[in-house]
Amino acid sequence: MKHDIIEKNTGLLGILIAVVISIGGLVEIVPLMLSQETTTAAPGIEPYPALQLEGRDIYLREGCYNCHSQMVRPLRGETERYGHYSVAGESVYDHPFQFGSKRTGPDLARVGGRYSDEWQRLHLQNPRDLVPESNMPGFPWLTNAAIDASLTGRKMAALRVVGVPYTDADIKGAAEAVRGKTELDALVAYLQGLGIAAKNWK
Repeated sequence: MKHDIIEKNTGLLGILIAVVISIGGLVEIVPLMLSQETTTAAPGIEPYPALQLEGRDIYLREGCYNCHSQMVRPLRGETERYGHYSVAGESVYDHPFQFGSKRTGPDLARVGGRYSDEWQRLHLQNPRDLVPESNMPGFPWLTNAAIDASLTGRKMAALRVVGVPYTDADIKGAAEAVRGKTELDALVAYLQGLGIAAKNWK
């Protein structure tokens, strides 16, 4: 039989597997790339300001995404707890996006404005001061770690290359926007911005 020829020839089998996977991948990916819902920003979504962008980088560096997702699923239990379900247009300026599925800690997609800045600061320094049963580690070193303002504009310029609509003024003013700020300031700013636009969605 013809399939015996394929099964006994590992090189041919490997090539055919690669072809099938490539076709399947294109069928899945190309329609998403052409869809307005996945390539256009949702209402109220803007590129991260300089301080929030630095906070997002700290969020990634410290591995917060290992325990916190940023994706509210369209299920009643999720939307009642967290708010409007997540849509692709929320993440058009995220590189990489932070959907995730791991929830050792609560989802953070709608955490912006839920707590005060001071609450966020205390919680990040030592979570058990506010939530005694928390197993989240503290991040006290962020309190005194200064942001390197010389890098922020370069990050924005790099993101503009991949489609984030930062203006020349945004890039030029980036260093001044983060000068004198700590990594804790930046991370709090990032968290306080998450999901704010979605609060106006119906």
